[in-house]
Amino acid sequence: MPDIRYRSADVDGFRIAFREAGRPGAPKLLLLHGFPTAGHMFRDLIPPLSDRFHLVAPDLPGFGLSDMPARDRFTYSFDNVASVVDRFTEVIGFDRFAIYVFDYGAPTGFRIAAKHPERITGIVSQNGNAYEEGLSEGWNPIRAYWQDPSQANREALRAFLKPETTVWQYTHGVPDPTLVSPDGYSLDNHYLSRPGADEVQLDLFGDYKSNIALYPAFQSYFRAHKPRFLAAWGRNDPFFLPAGAEAFRRDIPDAQVTFFETGHFALETHAAEIAAAIRAFLV
Repeated sequence: MPDIRYRSADVDGFRIAFREAGRPGAPKLLLLHGFPTAGHMFRDLIPPLSDRFHLVAPDLPGFGLSDMPARDRFTYSFDNVASVVDRFTEVIGFDRFAIYVFDYGAPTGFRIAAKHPERITGIVSQNGNAYEEGLSEGWNPIRAYWQDPSQANREALRAFLKPETTVWQYTHGVPDPTLVSPDGYSLDNHYLSRPGADEVQLDLFGDYKSNIALYPAFQSYFRAHKPRFLAAWGRNDPFFLPAGAEAFRRDIPDAQVTFFETGHFALETHAAEIAAAIRAFLV
């Protein structure tokens, strides 16, 4: 079994918690999680990759064990989240690296890639969207808040923060839900229950529209730089549709697109298969 170390880094006064495995000097792979989880979502992916890669999985600002400063001291926007993670890579010495992006990790990682294309050696997107056609009708309540940021529309989004909704996100579209460990969604629900975490997440729901506004810029980056690209997608994701995975080929014709018969949190059921795809892809 590989050694996995649990560390933290001071990013200009912002504590970022992360897990790390593999040999320094090996090809670097940055793992970026999504909502409402943290770096622990990679607990089954890291071991089968640690003999080949130097892996780092940070908890995004406001998530997991990373700092969650009060909203009057830190604005929870995707620009700011990406800025902290960008600086984090510099603090830990990740100068050239591949990125694995999922859900919120996608607009975070794509911002970094577009800003520093020379640093990116490849991209694995697991249900990490960058195209309008990838957005399902599941986004409609959040879209309503973008169009009318009223308190009523904000309050309606609290349904996404309920414990049963987290469980649903993990199990929807999974042919056999008994294969989904309760560890992941139970820990996510613990983090969501912290004082102030709900308002942080509602702020990020509201700011997600900034990611869609950047889709043309992300696509321009893909066309201009054509990074090595693997889309490893849970086919039954209720939020990010298979069309979003296929769309990457429009801008990166050589992109590899692989679907797995599972839902949003594909690593919960297909970590071994996704690890094998990454090993074959990032050679």
